[in-house]
Amino acid sequence: MESIDPLEQTLHTARALVLADLAAGEVAAADVVSMVEDSVVQRRWWVEQWPEGAEFVAGLVAQDVQDALLETYGRWPLCPVCGSGGPHALDVEPELGPDPHWVCHKAGVKVAAVGSLGTAAGGTSPS
Repeated sequence: MESIDPLEQTLHTARALVLADLAAGEVAAADVVSMVEDSVVQRRWWVEQWPEGAEFVAGLVAQDVQDALLETYGRWPLCPVCGSGGPHALDVEPELGPDPHWVCHKAGVKVAAVGSLGTAAGGTSPS
C-alpha cells in the first residue's frame, strides 16, 4: 500500500474541513468548491516553501475561501451566536497558527473549530 505524502494529507484535510463548513452553511456550490481547490493549489506551493507551516494550512484555506466568497456572495460564515444586530461574519483565529477556530469578535467567543461549523450552527453540542 502506498503511503500518503504528509503534504498531500495536510492539504486533503484542509480541503475537507473547509468543505464541511461550506456544506454546513449550504454554500457548497460548484463554483465555491472550485474556490477551495484554487486555494489548495496556492497553499500547496506555500507549504512546499515553508514545511513548518503545514499545521496552519486549514486556517489559511478557510480565510482564502472567506475572502473569495466576500467578492462574489457576501459574508461567510455568518455568526450563529448573535441574535441581535446586523448579520456579520466570523473570523478565523489565529490568523497564522495551529488549531484554527471560527470566532465572533462581537460576542468575544470561539464558535467552532474550522471544519465543525455544522455542530455549532445547530446550537447544541455536547461539551
